[in-house]
Amino acid sequence: MFEIIQLLRNACQPRTAAQIAQELEVTPRTIYRDIASLQAMRVPIDGAAGIGYIMRPGFDLPPINFDIEEAEAVTVGLAMIARTGDKGLKAAGRRACRKLSEATQLSDALFSSTWGPEEPDRIDLSDLRAAIRQERKLEIVYRDGNGSETNRTILPFAIVYHSEAIILGAWCEMRDDFRNFRPDRMARYTILEETFEGRGDALRCEWMKSYAEWL
Repeated sequence: MFEIIQLLRNACQPRTAAQIAQELEVTPRTIYRDIASLQAMRVPIDGAAGIGYIMRPGFDLPPINFDIEEAEAVTVGLAMIARTGDKGLKAAGRRACRKLSEATQLSDALFSSTWGPEEPDRIDLSDLRAAIRQERKLEIVYRDGNGSETNRTILPFAIVYHSEAIILGAWCEMRDDFRNFRPDRMARYTILEETFEGRGDALRCEWMKSYAEWL
């Protein structure tokens, strides 16, 4: 709903639900529902289905105030997301930048190179991040450096974005130990219904000790 407000505040003419849905990658039905909710909350949106929607002038969102160094840190951080090789994070970074630029002044003098690992062909990193958040197990077919494949069930709890590769930290049930997997070597994956709820933080803390030593 925040993104709908931002789009309508910046629009010079009415935007249809289909146009908004395409930009936000949701269905028009979701836009109709959310606009109805916003109107019920007295957000001044005029229009109707099939005609388009526009925001009446004078509606402001609460300001975000960064000092100079905070603005520079946010600018560089958002720019460096392009180096992760994660298309979902890149899209989210662009949305975040658009929101922040509407609310506060970011630096226009700092830049970051976009060099980094390529996006995996067969893996949607958004799915892996969702599995981490939801503490759900993954079933994967994994290829090692020699091309040999193994079927594994893993408990994913962290992703590390290196300049040369992306690493998924997980507990491997087959090895009964921590393992670091490269998503670009996953031939297939399935998010399982089985969870490891409540164990993610402890696994991550223990793994971080050994990972820090490995670095």
